[in-house]
Amino acid sequence: MFATLQDRLAATFKDLRGKGRLSDADIDATAREIRVALLEADVALPVVKDFVAAVKDRARGAEVSTALNPAQQIIKIVNEELIHILGGETRRLRWARTPPTVIMLAGLQGAGKTTLAGKLGRWLKSQGNTPLLVAADLQRPNAVTQLQVVGAQAGVPVWAPEPGNVGPDGFGADDAPAYGGDPVAVARSGVEEAQRRLYDVVIVDTAGRLGVDRELMEQAADIRDAVRPDETLFVLDAMIGQDAVNTALAFLDGVGFDGVVLTKLDGDARGGAALSVAQVTGRQVMFASAGERLDDFDVFHPERMASRILGMGDVLTLIEQAERAFDADQAAQMADKLQRGSDFTLEDFLGQLQAVRKMGSFGKLLGMLPGAAQMREQIENFDEREVDRVEAIIKSMTPAEREDPRILNGSRRARIARGSGMAVSDVNGLVDRFFQARDMMSAMARGGGPAGLPGMGGMPGMPGVGGGGFGKKSKGRQGSAKGSGRGKQRGARSGNPAKRAAELAALEQRRTSPAGPSVDGVLPAAFGGPDAASAPGAVAGSEDWASGEEGYELPAELRDLLGKQP
Repeated sequence: MFATLQDRLAATFKDLRGKGRLSDADIDATAREIRVALLEADVALPVVKDFVAAVKDRARGAEVSTALNPAQQIIKIVNEELIHILGGETRRLRWARTPPTVIMLAGLQGAGKTTLAGKLGRWLKSQGNTPLLVAADLQRPNAVTQLQVVGAQAGVPVWAPEPGNVGPDGFGADDAPAYGGDPVAVARSGVEEAQRRLYDVVIVDTAGRLGVDRELMEQAADIRDAVRPDETLFVLDAMIGQDAVNTALAFLDGVGFDGVVLTKLDGDARGGAALSVAQVTGRQVMFASAGERLDDFDVFHPERMASRILGMGDVLTLIEQAERAFDADQAAQMADKLQRGSDFTLEDFLGQLQAVRKMGSFGKLLGMLPGAAQMREQIENFDEREVDRVEAIIKSMTPAEREDPRILNGSRRARIARGSGMAVSDVNGLVDRFFQARDMMSAMARGGGPAGLPGMGGMPGMPGVGGGGFGKKSKGRQGSAKGSGRGKQRGARSGNPAKRAAELAALEQRRTSPAGPSVDGVLPAAFGGPDAASAPGAVAGSEDWASGEEGYELPAELRDLLGKQP
């Protein structure tokens, strides 16, 4: 939602980074660009004026003029002012002294109140509460049924004594409203039901209108007076732009509310409502919904939202989601497996993949990383179905194959491809990438690398570092074994038994030859190791990056220099 604002601010700050000192003209130009960026994002004009004035006043102060890096100070000022207009500190729910705590939802029709009621109920349940949803929207067609369906998906009970409007157009045969029942009585009975059944939170879903009118305000005010909510939350569609401020002010005057909930933050609108409503109404944003799934809902943190807008990511939210998705003991066991290297299996990889999926879509997770704005196009084009394909391939393997992928020969890979509906090349690619990633993670966990190269991890695809290699022939596990001089069986990657046996024999011959690659830290003969005289320049086991052929002739001057080494 904030992509346009993020790009404009990033371009503005980029122009400042090359300057050792900022003049008044630089500050004015920066303030002008910030003003244009905020106006383009549909931020309310009074908010823009206050924001730009505050930035200019602070930019001309001592904190910038005496700074070693004025550009960073400007970014710091903009970040702090963004946090201020977003509400300052995180606003938490206010609980009743005597349960149940009553939360009333108000807002226009189409803002997402009913779905939000289910999301809020699910979130409260995850916090250890026992919420009850009350269906007090008897006007919109099938609103009661929708709340019942959402409540069932969220695992939260719904109090719905009245069916509400079940007509297709909301009117009966005589053009009279087709809904029946009193929403005020439904809300009151819902609180009584919660007291009787010992629910500690009541969420009242009220009716909305397509626009602000007197009937809407009177009904919402009557429900408020009947249940006396501890929190009245105004549900605001973040995609409606400048009109969000007018709507919020109308509800503030007609009904009153204690906090704001922003919905549809995952849309492609400019997002000015999120930056304006807290400053204009004086009521903080408490929650934010950024997706259609019931778990796409969280507490609104002004400092984290400001960090996202400035392209600095949201690592704290990412950590919190990871803590909810990963078990601490399982994470410790997995770290121990990675350190041992070979113990990490495809079964473990599948478990980790499924745990990450519980955190949300990969696109959203990647978007929380610092610098994600620089690869926004790649993130937006990321195909979530690729994860499903990986799961299908792994689940098409037997337990033994997941435990030890080295037994995957050609016939096994063909069977897995048929079972998963994929091509054999897809299976080969997954297995090769798994081996490379396991080597890299294992080397990083140990903090070391192959023999003779302490402190250097065997990262795949990096020429000259164990696990990498040159040329077309150094790929997958074969290149890893050659680059690091490790193991016999680990050097083979062919699925054909006869071809694999030939590869193992050739690898063993090169490893044990006098001029072979380094083993246990001993340098090859061509680099001054044992029997250097018998290897006048040919480096056995190396690969030419240009031709892909093993063994290449070193320049005469380098051969002479190496031959003089002790």
